[in-house]
Amino acid sequence: MSKRVLMVLLPILALLFALPVAAQDTELQPWVCPEGFAGQTLSILNWGTYISDEDDAETADVNENLIQNFEQLCGVSVIYEGTMESSEALQALLRGGNPGYDLAMPTGYIIPDLVAEELIQPINMANVPNAANLNPNLANPWYDPEQMYTLPYFWGTIAIGYDFNKVGEEITSWNQFFQYAGPVSWLEDRRSVMGIALEILGLNPNTEDAAEIAQAVEFLQANSGNVVTIAQDDGQVLLARGDVDMTIEYNGDIFQIAAECSESADCSADFRYVIPEEGAVRWTDNMVIPAGAPNAPLAEVFMDYMYDPQIAAINANWVQYGSPNQASIDLGLIDQELLDNPGIYPTPEIDAKLFEVQSLTTGDGEILYSDSWEEIKLAIGR
Repeated sequence: MSKRVLMVLLPILALLFALPVAAQDTELQPWVCPEGFAGQTLSILNWGTYISDEDDAETADVNENLIQNFEQLCGVSVIYEGTMESSEALQALLRGGNPGYDLAMPTGYIIPDLVAEELIQPINMANVPNAANLNPNLANPWYDPEQMYTLPYFWGTIAIGYDFNKVGEEITSWNQFFQYAGPVSWLEDRRSVMGIALEILGLNPNTEDAAEIAQAVEFLQANSGNVVTIAQDDGQVLLARGDVDMTIEYNGDIFQIAAECSESADCSADFRYVIPEEGAVRWTDNMVIPAGAPNAPLAEVFMDYMYDPQIAAINANWVQYGSPNQASIDLGLIDQELLDNPGIYPTPEIDAKLFEVQSLTTGDGEILYSDSWEEIKLAIGR
């Protein structure tokens, strides 16, 4: 997923003056790296632009390039690749043997398969004391009920990004998207896009019934006349460039181009993100340790670092996705404008309309979705 900055975190001290008395009484201590890791190397595979990499900003003496900061604090080297294409691509990669990654960030629905195939290994939570900062509502998820293999990294939604100035009206329904007369793009994510179609049709978005999936295929083919491309997680780039007027994309990606546009004197667009009234996809990305990781202990140290309240807040204010770190929220370290944005932190009413892509119970189901998606793309010439 392409995930990027929208706001820079205010200095921690300035934030503390604005906090309630109880929060101000909580002294924030800088994260300290455990001893014994100097000179070691950590290898991370992540989605694109999905971690704060601000090179010219410091918050309370914290280098907001969080990879560089971790290297400095621990005296280690980090090989960081923001090239992860999909959770399925990670699964396929690990099936061939871990090429050397210590940490990766797959989405929740793939976790049961990764566990069943022994492609990821348990986390030693004793090495991650800051895991206590996890939002209780995100603990022990359906895909990892004993919280053995995962720690949430970020969560968010997949819905509609659009340029209001081109579309000419507020978008509230998927029907407006699928029936729009101008150019749009879909996301190269078969389970999410087909799940949206199933949801619109009033069917189970995780169905494995061939007849129901066929209905989704028919719906998408019938409503694909405005599709100019199926984007490889760069729909926001197409939108910003003016190639499309609307796109199915990750929420943070749209907020990125909206912020960049607002800061540019040359941009006249009005980029918006909406969760339609029929519902949308909710996802959670997770930190996991691939089986055979060369340095699992250092990966666990990195997890602890990312769950430090100040570090987690810097990251959340940078990428603008939902933070799983409750301490960061309780301490007032996450920008209030983000917390008030229902496109990032949905209201209970909006949240009730969201669905998660879940693991399929049979290999036949996976083949059915894969073949159906290829059929859709072939039919619409994409």
